[in-house]
Amino acid sequence: MTKFSDLALDPRVLQAVSDAGYEVPTPIQAQAIPPALERRDVLGIAQTGTGKTASFVLPMITLLGQGRARARMPRSLVLAPTRELAAQVAENFDTYAKYTKLTKALLIGGVSFGEQDKLIDRGVDVLIATPGRLLDHHERGKLLLTGVEIMVVDEADRMLDMGFIPDIERIFQLTPPKRQTLFFSATMAPEIERITNAFLKTPVKIEVARQATASATIEQALIKFTPSRKDRSFAEKRAVLRALIRQEGEGCTNAIVFCNRKMDVDVVAKSLKQHGFNASPIHGDLDQSVRTRTLDGFRDGSVHLLIASDVAARGLDIPAVSHIFNFDVPSHPEDYIHRIGRTGRAGRMGKSYTIATPHDDKYLAAVEHLIKMPIPRGEVPAGALEGASETDDRPASSRSTSGRPRRGSEPHYADRKPEPKADVMPVIETAANEAPVEATRLVPEHSETRRSPRPVSSEDRRSPDHRSERGSDQRGSDDRRYPSRGQGDRVVGMGDHVPDFILRSFRIATPATEETEDEASEG
Repeated sequence: MTKFSDLALDPRVLQAVSDAGYEVPTPIQAQAIPPALERRDVLGIAQTGTGKTASFVLPMITLLGQGRARARMPRSLVLAPTRELAAQVAENFDTYAKYTKLTKALLIGGVSFGEQDKLIDRGVDVLIATPGRLLDHHERGKLLLTGVEIMVVDEADRMLDMGFIPDIERIFQLTPPKRQTLFFSATMAPEIERITNAFLKTPVKIEVARQATASATIEQALIKFTPSRKDRSFAEKRAVLRALIRQEGEGCTNAIVFCNRKMDVDVVAKSLKQHGFNASPIHGDLDQSVRTRTLDGFRDGSVHLLIASDVAARGLDIPAVSHIFNFDVPSHPEDYIHRIGRTGRAGRMGKSYTIATPHDDKYLAAVEHLIKMPIPRGEVPAGALEGASETDDRPASSRSTSGRPRRGSEPHYADRKPEPKADVMPVIETAANEAPVEATRLVPEHSETRRSPRPVSSEDRRSPDHRSERGSDQRGSDDRRYPSRGQGDRVVGMGDHVPDFILRSFRIATPATEETEDEASEG
């Protein structure tokens, strides 16, 4: 059996690995480290949770042991698709390089440029970054990549999903052609293969497991049900999720619940909290400090349920996750492998549940085609749907984070209450020979100030009383516009904007009057 001591690593690295409690490398580590130490390009294909991070961190520390970093010119570069994965690589570097004097810098979004510029200016041996923030520093003239000796691309298939491939190609062109490249991915899409053919030189290809296979340490189950009504599907799925968590009881020490949409992540997390569960959301729209604090809480046990988008599906090393719940069937079948790969790590056993409705049949078929096996079917927990109704935690779920009603959450047309009809404003009528009747004003007094004032002429400005003259003239113009106002005729609720036809009086003609008018016209 191969041990780390057989891999020709730096003694200081071996000491750090021993301190971390590891003696035997994983298959990807045992096969990738020797050619990497020979400065050969490596193409590693392995499912998530197999220890790919140490496969490039350990040889990098050994190879960079000799030499010195220069300002703004890092000696090595590690590209990661997400901030969390980049931060995790930085933690691994700190763990295994603690007995060396190598320096590192972490370039991710959500952190000020100033602090990152200071680290780059001092010179770093290892630069760990996300593609977008790396290019931002380069375009600002703060970073040069001409001194990169070793370049690592981690989770390349996730880079493809997130649209980073053009950025990756540009970064490759900014690095020297004689660099060593270590390329790791869980799957091998055609676009990934094109990049490896273009930028890797006779790489050593390592494939420790069949592409897109689930780990044998994960017990999978599919919970499929038909909602009682389309607009109740979301609430009933939440009820099934809660029933599954309660069914596992103390065996569910912690769990990650995956949703397809960020908006659903917030809704599911809030719903679980309302039902007494210890849950916190994490997705790409949250501030970086919130995401870091949530992950730290999940690792130390203060957060029991992590409700996540696929930002947490790739590369995050949380070894003790007992359960994975797919609240939604992923639209990309590869994401199923990455999601359930968060459990059953490092030889531990894990469980994964996937909740599906007939609407998910297309995505479910793609997942089962990819993993070359049907997902074992499970039963909906007894009584799970009895308490689920269209009013189930409606305040938490019926509206999105933006405050607009969620699509499909509107009440059934039979349950809608008719809106009250607006009352018709009464009209106060007075005769010409009666005293004016004071009508109650229902509009703010400032509504009269909406009229544009009459322009003040130069002659008015010279007059000391031009303000009072202008005011009296303005009131007179209003009386001319509405001649009946002086007799007390007012329309309640209309303010000063009263159409003329409302102020006119009309006489209803009777047959007798019509005949009289006809005779008068004939005469």
